[in-house]
Amino acid sequence: MKRFFLVVAAVIGLYLAVRVARHSTTPTSPAPKAVAAAAAPALPRETPTASLPDNAAIMRAFQNHARDVRVDGSGSVSRVLADDNQGERHQRFLVHLPTGQSVLIVHNIDIAPRVDNLRVGDEIEFEGEYVWNNQGGLVHWTHHDPAQRHRAGWVKHAGHVYQ
Repeated sequence: MKRFFLVVAAVIGLYLAVRVARHSTTPTSPAPKAVAAAAAPALPRETPTASLPDNAAIMRAFQNHARDVRVDGSGSVSRVLADDNQGERHQRFLVHLPTGQSVLIVHNIDIAPRVDNLRVGDEIEFEGEYVWNNQGGLVHWTHHDPAQRHRAGWVKHAGHVYQ
């Protein structure tokens, strides 16, 4: 029984060490409003390309019922939903990932500009925080933080970055 608790403690310690190391090396910067990709200032990190490893991290977060996990990914818009206008307003759309999973993007349009001309089938890239739900999860914080206490996220569509 002692051995079991030692193994669990070691795994938790390793997880926390990796998480602290990841956050301590992650730069933050104030984010601009929607800009053309060619004229965009440096993002908190390079804009990802459509890659399986990024989307695979979202799948792992779903499988682990994870919350508040920083993710980036890409896919095609499978459904454009009505805005959520209760409290802060959010633009909502479903993105089908190459892994077969779908994720709901919840983009705050009281802080960031609306993603223009978004249509089913459009390719999209994003960075934000993943929150598990049994339908595939959602990604929020796809915008800058006016208080600069939270790492900026973003949505990239048709050559424009929305933060």
